Amino acid sequence: MLYQRSSQLFIEAEQVIPGGVNSPVRAFKAVGGTPIFAKSAKGAYVYDEDGNRFVDYINSWGPMVLGHAFAPVVDAVIEKAKLGTSFGMPTELETQIAALAVSMVPGIDKIRFVNSGTEACMSAIRLARGFTKKDKIIKFAGCYHGHSDSFLIQAGSGAVTFGAPNSPGVTVGTAKDTLLASYNDLDNVKALIEVNKNEIAAIIVEPVAGNMGCVPPMNGFLEGLRKLCTENEILLIFDEVMTGFRLAKGGVQELYKVTADIVCFGKVIGGGLPVGAFAARAEIMNQLAPLGPVYQAGTLSGNPLAMAAGLAMLKALNEDENVFKRLEEKTAYLEAGIHKVLQNNNVVYIINRVGSMISVHFDATPVVDFKTAAKGDNATFRRFFHGLLAEGIYIAPSAYETWFITDALTYEDLDFTINAIDKVSKTF
Repeated sequence: MLYQRSSQLFIEAEQVIPGGVNSPVRAFKAVGGTPIFAKSAKGAYVYDEDGNRFVDYINSWGPMVLGHAFAPVVDAVIEKAKLGTSFGMPTELETQIAALAVSMVPGIDKIRFVNSGTEACMSAIRLARGFTKKDKIIKFAGCYHGHSDSFLIQAGSGAVTFGAPNSPGVTVGTAKDTLLASYNDLDNVKALIEVNKNEIAAIIVEPVAGNMGCVPPMNGFLEGLRKLCTENEILLIFDEVMTGFRLAKGGVQELYKVTADIVCFGKVIGGGLPVGAFAARAEIMNQLAPLGPVYQAGTLSGNPLAMAAGLAMLKALNEDENVFKRLEEKTAYLEAGIHKVLQNNNVVYIINRVGSMISVHFDATPVVDFKTAAKGDNATFRRFFHGLLAEGIYIAPSAYETWFITDALTYEDLDFTINAIDKVSKTF
């Protein structure tokens, strides 16, 4: 494939945008080469500025559950735009989507809309601190909750060591209130709680991790977190920015039957527009201004275009009784096909999957946390990525990202993908 137009656009972008991109992973630094500039997308396919078509397994990093340019979403946005794009005033749409979301997700009474997953997680932490009157939080290595200062923390040298900033601009003062644990390791969490008794406001976790590849929770992990939080008066926050309304109507809480205290949403809830949200039972949410003392605000929060897109998406998912079954079946079919061809070609690999999230790791070690995810052969991944790109398959340009399956994929698309993986893996 030729990428002449994309290459020229990247050169131009680098002159006026840091690194030529507005989100770092898009720059292809992890895989090398020049980023692909998208021009349009429809259904399961994305088209670049050079006219190349790719079967898309990023799907805008998750929200396109029903495919790109999903007609009900597009129509809703167009019709709403004709009436005005932003008012800075309440609209009926906000109540409609809030009521629908609350009806779909277990354990929540009220929801507040913001503009991104980062903003949702940041606000959830502030709310948890305000509600509990405690300052510290526990997060997990490899779980990404956006670029808010509290979350850009790396590990210390043990359970009693405070985290240290891993981005310039994050202060040591901020870092000292963030404790880092190992995903799927309850003993590590227990040790942190014991050393910081009565100081921890919240534990925030991706209940199915998607930012170190897809990493499922081990049996008992989420249940154990719930128990520890209840026993120690800590709020459990599920970051369902990726998983919410994708793995089930009610997200991971429904799938694993574990109830969080606060849930964060993004991606799907905006139908492809920039929307985030956080939700909880009324006792917690009523601490937010204007009812309570915890301040959070945003001029464009709940703007009509975003609410129209999100409402159309949630309605479609809520009314289609078989959508999550179809997604599960298609992703399982893809997983089985990848297993077969990689085994036949003697490739060392691990596949992780939960519902319509799946990732391939090039190592024999089971991937259960960030340390095991980091064992993957990045050189092989780079060859895998560029080989698939040349075959017309677009996966995330990083070994530490999950693939997202859309219902718009046909079984012909899946067979095309499996055959491409077979061809590429023969060259390893």
